[in-house]
Amino acid sequence: MKVALFSLNYAPELTGIGFYSGELAQQLAHKGHDVNVVCSYPFYPEWRRQDSHAQTGWSTQNENGVQVARCPCYIPRRASGLKRILHYISFAAAALSPALRIARKERPDIVMLVAPALLAAIPALLAARLSGAQSWLHIQDFEVEAGFATGHMNSNSLIGRMALWVERKLLARFDKVTSISPEMCRKAIEKGVPEAQVEELRNWSDINGIVPKSGSSYREKWSISTPHVALYSGSIARKQGIETIVETARIMERRGDITFIICGNGPTRSDLEAMASDLTNIQFHDLQPMDKLGDLLNLATVHLLPQKRDAADLVLPSKLANMLASGRPVVAGVEPGNGLAREVERAGLICTPEDGASMAQAIAKLLSDPDLYQSAATEARRRAESRWSKEAIIEKAEKAMLQMGQGQQLCQGEPKC
Repeated sequence: MKVALFSLNYAPELTGIGFYSGELAQQLAHKGHDVNVVCSYPFYPEWRRQDSHAQTGWSTQNENGVQVARCPCYIPRRASGLKRILHYISFAAAALSPALRIARKERPDIVMLVAPALLAAIPALLAARLSGAQSWLHIQDFEVEAGFATGHMNSNSLIGRMALWVERKLLARFDKVTSISPEMCRKAIEKGVPEAQVEELRNWSDINGIVPKSGSSYREKWSISTPHVALYSGSIARKQGIETIVETARIMERRGDITFIICGNGPTRSDLEAMASDLTNIQFHDLQPMDKLGDLLNLATVHLLPQKRDAADLVLPSKLANMLASGRPVVAGVEPGNGLAREVERAGLICTPEDGASMAQAIAKLLSDPDLYQSAATEARRRAESRWSKEAIIEKAEKAMLQMGQGQQLCQGEPKC
């Protein structure tokens, strides 16, 4: 089977969409499929091009069995609504040339686009039409509504209304649409995608590589002396609401038995460090290598998953899967009844979004109740094994692609198809 994957973000990015797009493409190639990727140069979560990829212009090379075409695009240092739109437009425009080449020379059976960036649907759909391939949209994030939730765009503005109109038009063009949670799948249906074309396809955890252990080398490396650690590891941007962790650390500073660790990079990290400059119970560190992720996650007594109040059903944070795999309870900032709340239920506690006092209360409750803590820790690992297995999820994606490709081959030359 021949697959063309369009993804703004791609490996070697360590977190978010790029990590999952990279793993999917490489696993498909490992299974013997012919995979071409069109992506940007790595820039996330720092929002600047990584020094290891300092080329300008377009480049194509084989990376771990995948033919990867990298495109230049505009990368804003401080994202705003207009700057994000320009960012997405620049990638869509730059992807046009490799899209035409892949359609003409590779003749893929499946063309998959990962959103964001949905505007790259234009070159992706063009490649699918020219090659006779089936088109598949995989939604990691509803970028338009996430822009509303984080204040980057106003839903009542001309740009906001146009963005929603373009989103609805592009969603309707794909043969198949998947997303990472039931709530996000329902949202795709609400936006006009026929229910029969929508399916859940989760992100995953490496449950074999991340296993619960009693200690972590990071405790000594970072000179942590407190018995407890509250850990956040991931990108640092506006939609995460990570300032809540700083507020929580301030409230719990007098306890003296817990250190807060924010491990990540992103455009708002310097603002957070300034907010926490007078605190003695919080540390900031860069994202750690993937081969150290299991050791890092085992540093936590509890994992923290803050969220913006209005963004909770627009994305299911991929970092949750690895948090659960480490067998540690999760404290998530989310309203009851939300999809994320159901994912965390019995594997941790929820607290009021963007409310440091509520998060502090949830952490204190777990630390003061050993039976509750152990029950949540056990359920966290069990849930990772039952819902987030990488092998099972990628096998599901491969099976769906094979079925789509076979159906397309049967339909070739038949007007009714």
